[in-house]
Amino acid sequence: MSNLVRISRRGLLASGGKAALLVGAVGIAPKFIRPGRAYAADALAAGMIGGPTGFEGAERYQYGPDTPEGRAVEAAKAMKAGGVDRIVLGLSDGSIGQLTQPFPAGAPSIKDLWERETGITLEIVGVPNGQEFTKTMQDISTKGGAYDIYAVEWNRLGDLAETGGIIKLDDFVAKHRPEWDDPEAGYVNGASGVSLLNQYRGSTYGVSLDGDFQTWVYRTDLFNDEAEKKAFSDKHGYELAAPRTWKQLDEISLFFHRPDKNMLGSTDIRNQGWGYTNWYQRYVSMGSPNQFLFDDTGTPLINSEAGIAATREYIDSLAYKSPDAISWGWPEQYGNFAKGGAAMTCAFSNLPKFLDNPANKDSAVTGKIGSMLPPGREVDGKLVSRSVLWLNLSASVSSQAKNPEACYLFLQWLGSSRIYAWMTANPGGYFDPFRLSDFSDPLVRQTYHAYHMDVVRETVARTVPTINYPGATAFHNALDENLVAALTKAKTAEQAMADTETEWLRIARRTGEDKLLEAIKTNKAAWPTILDPVV
Repeated sequence: MSNLVRISRRGLLASGGKAALLVGAVGIAPKFIRPGRAYAADALAAGMIGGPTGFEGAERYQYGPDTPEGRAVEAAKAMKAGGVDRIVLGLSDGSIGQLTQPFPAGAPSIKDLWERETGITLEIVGVPNGQEFTKTMQDISTKGGAYDIYAVEWNRLGDLAETGGIIKLDDFVAKHRPEWDDPEAGYVNGASGVSLLNQYRGSTYGVSLDGDFQTWVYRTDLFNDEAEKKAFSDKHGYELAAPRTWKQLDEISLFFHRPDKNMLGSTDIRNQGWGYTNWYQRYVSMGSPNQFLFDDTGTPLINSEAGIAATREYIDSLAYKSPDAISWGWPEQYGNFAKGGAAMTCAFSNLPKFLDNPANKDSAVTGKIGSMLPPGREVDGKLVSRSVLWLNLSASVSSQAKNPEACYLFLQWLGSSRIYAWMTANPGGYFDPFRLSDFSDPLVRQTYHAYHMDVVRETVARTVPTINYPGATAFHNALDENLVAALTKAKTAEQAMADTETEWLRIARRTGEDKLLEAIKTNKAAWPTILDPVV
C-alpha cells in the first residue's frame, strides 16, 4: 500500500485544509460525550491493585492481582527492581494522544498510570503518519536500535518476522497469560480473532492496538423518508432499507445517485491503495464460507469466474460515484459525507464518532447516520456477508530491545480489556475499538455511539484478513495496479485478473513457495465462518 494513502488517512486528522473539520471533532469530542463528574476520592476499589482513579466509573478499568493487567504490572515492577527503567515506543504521531492525554476529566493519562504503577519510564517517539513501516525497516536494517517496540500495520507482521527484526512472543504469552481469547472480554471470534490480529505462521508476533474493520454506514434521513421509500418501492418492488446484498447496494446506490443535486449513491473508495479493500468484500463473499485468494496448494484463485465477476461489479459501481472517484481518498470521502453528499459509504469505524457529533458544527449529517452490516450474497441458501481488515496498527517487540520481556508486559497491559477499553474511548487518537469489552463499555459507546458499536461488533465477526504473508506489499500492489487498470479501462476484468495471477505466481516463487504455503494455511484459521439467513 502506498504511503500516500496512509498519509491521507492519518493526515486527515493531523493537518489542515479539508481535515480541519475532523481535527475540530477530535478536540471537542470530550465535551460532546459528557464524561461523568470526577470523583473527589482517588482510591482503588476494594481488592484492586491498579488502574485509573479520579472519575466516575473508573472502577471498571481497575484490576486485581490475577488479571492480565495485574500480572503484567506486578511482573514489570519486579523487573524495575532488577534494573529495567525505560521502554522506547515508536508510535505514529496521530495515535500518541490516546496515551498521553488524560481522559475523561480527572483521570490520569495511560502513560502516567503505567509509569506510576511500575516505575518504568515510557518514552514515546513519534513516527510520521504513513511512515511507520519505513521507519521500522530502517531501524531493523541499520541495527539502529531506536525503538524497543514498533507499531506498524497489522499485515506487515509476516514481512517483519521473516527479517528477524521482531521477536516471537510465545514464551511471554505462556508465562503471563494475556487472555486475549476470553469469551466475554477478549477478541471477537476468540482464538480465531487472536490468530487474525496477533499471529503469523501460528506464533504470536504482535499485540493489536487498533480496530480498522471497514464498516458500512448510511443516511437514515434518506432511507426513512416516506416519499423516497415509495419511489424506491414502486421502482424495484421491494422496501427501501439498508442493503443486505451487493445487488441491493448497487440498486439503492443508483436510486440515490443524483449528481445534479450533489448526491452520490455510495462512496466506498476506488483509489489506488484503498480501493482494493472494497473489491475484497465483493470477491470473498462469492464462496461459502469464503471465496479464498489461494487454494491449499498455494495456487491463486482470483483468475476465475468469481474474480472476474467481482471485478466487473467493481467497475460497474463507478456509475454511482464521483467522476473523479479513482482519485478519492479519506479526505474527500469524509468531507463529502459530512456535507450530506452521499447515501452510503464504507469507512473506518470512527466515521460516526467524528461526523455524528453535535459539537461538530461543520457536519450536516449529525443525527442522520445509521450503521449496517456489509452487503453479501446468497450462496447455498445462506447469506455470505464479509468485510475486511485494513491498516490496523499492531505493536511488536524489536529484536534489538534491551528488555524484551518488559516490552511485552507493557503491551499485555496496554492491550488488555480494561486498559484498552479506557484508551479507545479517549478521542485523542486513532485507535479504534475491537475487543468484546470495548463494545459494551459505556465510555466507548458514548464516543462511538451505541447504534454503531453493535454493528461494528458484528462486522468484526464477518471480517476477512487482507494478505498477511511475506511479500504482502508486493501481492497487494499487483492486485491494486490491475484493479486500477480495469477501472480506467486500460484492461478488461479478465485481463486484470489474469495479469494479477501471473504477478502473484512470480511473487510466490521469489518469496519462497514452501514458506508461503505454510503462511497461507495458518492464515485460513483467521477467516470467518459465520453465515446469515436469507430473508
